[in-house]
Amino acid sequence: MSEALTRSPLEALAERWDAAWTGRHGGSFTDCCTGDVAYEDPVVVEPLAGVEALAAHSERLWRAFPDVRVERSAEPIGGERFACLPWRVLGTQRGDLAGLPASGRFVVLHGVHYVELSDGLIRRARGFFDLYEAGVQLGLLPARGGLGETALLMLRGFGLRPRS
Repeated sequence: MSEALTRSPLEALAERWDAAWTGRHGGSFTDCCTGDVAYEDPVVVEPLAGVEALAAHSERLWRAFPDVRVERSAEPIGGERFACLPWRVLGTQRGDLAGLPASGRFVVLHGVHYVELSDGLIRRARGFFDLYEAGVQLGLLPARGGLGETALLMLRGFGLRPRS
């Protein structure tokens, strides 16, 4: 039996979602999302509304990371209404992103999109990834466990963290 016939509808949707992020064509989101899709992630200041807004957000990502790849890091899990789509993103920051100038650094981040489904399409998506780790990889924040991180925590009012 061919692989295409054995894929679940959720696996097929996850493939279309991944393809929309890596395909460099904002219109691809219409293949996997409702027209009124709502979207959030740690980089988005205000939630996005609509497939056009999501496409514009992805285009900013593609300009900042022209070699960006989004890969599935595990099988999607979920049911008819909700699902989790685990991923890994890789790329080199060659352009501005959210007001940050290009660093020329290569980043690898793991994350997940928690999605709400409607008629087999993504109606709402919320992305989660470690924004601090992204800052470390881009050279904007000190590495975890060092004196720089301790100083930042003190400034934020979290006190000293014992070193191991």
